[in-house]
Amino acid sequence: TIIETSTKKKLAGEEVAIGDVCFKRNGVFAMELGGPEVGRGCGGRGIIHGFELLEKLGFHDWDFDYVLLDFLGDVVCGGFASPLQHAERAGVVTANDFDSIFAMNRIATAINAKAKNYGVRLGGVIANRSSATDEIDRFNEATGMKRLAHFPDLDVIRRSRLKKSTIFEMGDAEGLDLVQREYMNLAERLWNGTEALPVTPMKDRELFDFLGFD
Repeated sequence: TIIETSTKKKLAGEEVAIGDVCFKRNGVFAMELGGPEVGRGCGGRGIIHGFELLEKLGFHDWDFDYVLLDFLGDVVCGGFASPLQHAERAGVVTANDFDSIFAMNRIATAINAKAKNYGVRLGGVIANRSSATDEIDRFNEATGMKRLAHFPDLDVIRRSRLKKSTIFEMGDAEGLDLVQREYMNLAERLWNGTEALPVTPMKDRELFDFLGFD
């Protein structure tokens, strides 16, 4: 990871090169940020350090067709929110349950706040590992969000992670074609560009009443 490699290089008195932290697989360049040891450091600070290193290595000068940043949605922490300063569109990955939608609402609030000073805008929501999307769709209709994709709770997704494979490297499996098509549809939507959504998040109490049961 970037954090692990930079720590080792620093202790050895060496500089980090891009080849130390970047690898290529099937035409895609990828990097894994990593983080501090559990219980011994701030994950948000690790993200900030990682971006500082990437900027030092010339991240903004690299000529890529598309850059995808994948981060945890703990936007209460300034470090976890810092990737929003580098993004054009933010897609929220969530599940069809109260806790996930609550987190999505907080993320939407944070993105709107960042949008006042940076170019990032909300692009939509990706329903993940959920058999249904009724609660997500209800939230979207009330707030102005839109669903970009829906990945059902299929076992092939779980097994792809265990096999350290992408969905497109898996052999024949139940539901595989469905998931592959949905990934390609999502990729096409992102490639063509998503509109900036004028989302109006709910206050916490309002969301509790909206999603809660009597």
